[in-house]
Amino acid sequence: MSREPAYSVFTSESVTEGHPDKLADQISDAILDAILAKDPLARVACEAVVTTGLVIVVGEITTDCYVDIPRIIRQTIREVGYTRAKYGFDAETCGVITSIDEQSPDIAQGVDVGGAGDSGMMFGYACDETPELMPLPITLAHRLARRLAEVRRNKTLSYLRPDGKVQVTVRYGQDGKPLGVDNVVLSAQHHEEVETEQLRADIAEHVIDAVIPAELREGGLRSYINPTGRFVIGGPVADAGLTGRKIMVDTYGGYARHGGGCFSGKDPTKVDRAGAYGARHVAKTIVASGLAKRCEVQIAYAIGVVKPVAIRVDTFGTGTVPDTTLSTAVSKLFDLSPLGIIKELNLRRPLFRQAAVYGHFGRTDIDAPWESTTRAKELAEEVG
Repeated sequence: MSREPAYSVFTSESVTEGHPDKLADQISDAILDAILAKDPLARVACEAVVTTGLVIVVGEITTDCYVDIPRIIRQTIREVGYTRAKYGFDAETCGVITSIDEQSPDIAQGVDVGGAGDSGMMFGYACDETPELMPLPITLAHRLARRLAEVRRNKTLSYLRPDGKVQVTVRYGQDGKPLGVDNVVLSAQHHEEVETEQLRADIAEHVIDAVIPAELREGGLRSYINPTGRFVIGGPVADAGLTGRKIMVDTYGGYARHGGGCFSGKDPTKVDRAGAYGARHVAKTIVASGLAKRCEVQIAYAIGVVKPVAIRVDTFGTGTVPDTTLSTAVSKLFDLSPLGIIKELNLRRPLFRQAAVYGHFGRTDIDAPWESTTRAKELAEEVG
């Protein structure tokens, strides 16, 4: 009779900046940042579609300023690395189509008085698995994806192209603590000339071994590098990209719940963005304060209503005080109205494109005010 293994596994994925969905996210947030730089009070909901030789941008934008949207689109594509027609998608020659309207006055009348721009629920999460207070699978997936882009840009692996995807499976013990990495799946777009075995050896050495710590490989790590053996055709030529289609990559890799709304292309009055940032800020503050090892915060809004209609804190049995006590303290100390979050986190400024790839949370390399834990002591004292 076989015995069940004394561990469980969890898998998360990330993608590189050249993945078509992520390219669309970066275009949307580059347009948003350009507008906020000139008009901090602008209302922006900007969606992008990328496909073979074409970018389409649609949405609702209300602002008094002018930005050159086609120029921003081409510059973003250029910075990502699609600079040659040979790739099938090129910043200089791709077509650009825009169709922009103003925000509906029916929505604006609620937002203008500080209310939520939509109904919905947002989640924030934090745990003590990593120094960033993020789940380990998504943290490692992002690191691998960033490394894949790095060795392409610095020419360590000059044959790589912009598109790529990474998947990491982590083993967890019965106590819920990570034991090690079970396997890594990595697909990297490349030039035709490189041999598959050479690519696999290079990726193993310069990406996987360079990122996954030795102690997390002790149980034996299985690697699946370009499993089909060939990934020459990639980017928007291979798959159409769409803003908001990588919401699990943007958040917690599926490790925590998600309200369903994406972030990119939305100004901070949109609760899909501000609510999720506020919820992460609170959840991280709770874990950083030592009041819990794991924490999920849910915030629910009603369109046009200023204050949240519900706030829920769940520490999954790891809290040092009851969850209801934490919920009461959070409601007292944190203004989780859309304008309250905007004010506390100073969100009316161009800082969003930098978060449009490699995750919005757990970032230490960018200006991400929702990652601050400066109020941890205040929360602990309120509860204590």
